[in-house]
Amino acid sequence: MKRHMTNAAYGVLDYASFPFGMLLVAPVVLHRIGAAEYGLWMVSTAVISTGGILASGFCDANIQRVARLRGVGDTPAMERSVRSMLGINLVLGSALATVAWVAAPYAARHIAASNAVPTVECLAALRIASVLILLRAAETVGVSTQRAFEQYRSTVQISTAVRLLTLATAAVLALVERRTISILVATAVFMLLGTILQFRQARRLLDGASLWPAFEPEATRSLLQLGAFVWLQALGGLIFTQFDRILLGISLGVQAVASYALCVQFAQPLDGLTASGLNFLFPYLSGRAGVISKATLRRTLLKVLACNLAGVGCFAVMLLLAGHWLMRVWAGAAIARSAAPIFPFIVAGSAFTGFSVTGIYALQALGRFRTVALISLGSRTAMLPLMLYLLHQWGLAGLAISRLCLGSVALLVYLPLWRLIGAGSGRPASSVTGVPLALREGSQL
Repeated sequence: MKRHMTNAAYGVLDYASFPFGMLLVAPVVLHRIGAAEYGLWMVSTAVISTGGILASGFCDANIQRVARLRGVGDTPAMERSVRSMLGINLVLGSALATVAWVAAPYAARHIAASNAVPTVECLAALRIASVLILLRAAETVGVSTQRAFEQYRSTVQISTAVRLLTLATAAVLALVERRTISILVATAVFMLLGTILQFRQARRLLDGASLWPAFEPEATRSLLQLGAFVWLQALGGLIFTQFDRILLGISLGVQAVASYALCVQFAQPLDGLTASGLNFLFPYLSGRAGVISKATLRRTLLKVLACNLAGVGCFAVMLLLAGHWLMRVWAGAAIARSAAPIFPFIVAGSAFTGFSVTGIYALQALGRFRTVALISLGSRTAMLPLMLYLLHQWGLAGLAISRLCLGSVALLVYLPLWRLIGAGSGRPASSVTGVPLALREGSQL
């Protein structure tokens, strides 16, 4: 229990270091170099996150596979899995970085349409962001490998240090009135250092094994089969977690992004902290899914779900009560006024998404990657036309309402989970007539 609590605490720290650090830095950037530069920084960060998440969307499959192999002590197979994962991520990262580089001139013209920032600066920022997609894709392999070993301390220490150094440097650069380009260059330097350190720790856990990229057939096939559904889930999630800011910047300009981005930053911990704090549940259940009974699994998940609901609910109420005051203190009266109508919708949407975290991790640990992916991608695909329509009709308010709608449909993950564990107590939770669910779903691909 102590180990799980420690991993949960480090998971929370891993997530919290960036959004809370960003909130501390936001007033400095807004007041020193303006809302337009802050908006460009947010759009560039969204490009990095979007590309990085898509490029590393198979890494949950790496966590599950390495955790399972670790349970049987097969170190050579773990090495093959990690090397294959790195090869997959580098291919995806290179493709996405190329797409972002080619699309940068088109996006820059639209983002700079309001003349708040020069087009050439927008172009340079977007192209730096496109290069960092590839670096982020590589970094996540080292991170996922350490998490498969249930080793959160080292990876979180590295990632937290990198983020805090990046944000502190951004604040210093803003104070001396350096613009977004300088902040992104500093981000690249710290990100490269962090990636090197993450791989150093991953190699130590694998007894110094070589981690050059490779495509070992069996490992690559297994990662692609399971990871394809996680990747689709990540693709769907990006519509409302990162792509919305890019779309808003292109539609209404970078100044419109500032108030919306701040609302999202205040509300994101509702689902982000929950997902990070409960991340230990995924490798923990993955390594035990073949032997744990339905009754034991049900009791475990009910306890975790109770903590999930209590934590998200309390935090949501606090945000709704203090949000306007916080926004005014952080960003000034003008941005607080523009954020006031949309903030409750964004908070509610993030709270609903936070409530779904336990169900998502449980289904994935039991091999139901396809189920989670179909729910996630299907709901987000259905919501995308609604988001575009509401953005066109009501601007910022429409985008906020679409986040609320998406959050509510995220709770659908509990329907298949209850069907899976809701009855019976004797057999292992991950088996049906002795066949693991992961293999059962994989045979249907």
